[in-house]
Amino acid sequence: MKTLYVYILECSDDSFYVGVTNDVGRRFIEHMTGFHEESYTFSRRPLKLVFCKRFNSPIKAIEYEKQLKRWSKAKKLALMNNNLELLHELAACKNKTSHKYHNASG
Repeated sequence: MKTLYVYILECSDDSFYVGVTNDVGRRFIEHMTGFHEESYTFSRRPLKLVFCKRFNSPIKAIEYEKQLKRWSKAKKLALMNNNLELLHELAACKNKTSHKYHNASG
């Protein structure tokens, strides 16, 4: 079973980078030293590792990485701060077409 990590870096411009790796330490050093000039983080250094989660399933890790990449900055901050109540609130559907805005009688 291969272990992978999904991580979030806070960039110097206050944006976040979400990635997946099998070695967080090595990957963080690559980001910090500008190993990949074409990387999103290259011009946004210095960086700070603000979140990391371990997965024993590569498929689950990649799915989680993709999910986090779609999240708003507010949701990522709630996750990093372990604020599950706020995370749940931010995840709630607020569209006027949502079922919770319609009564059962139609």
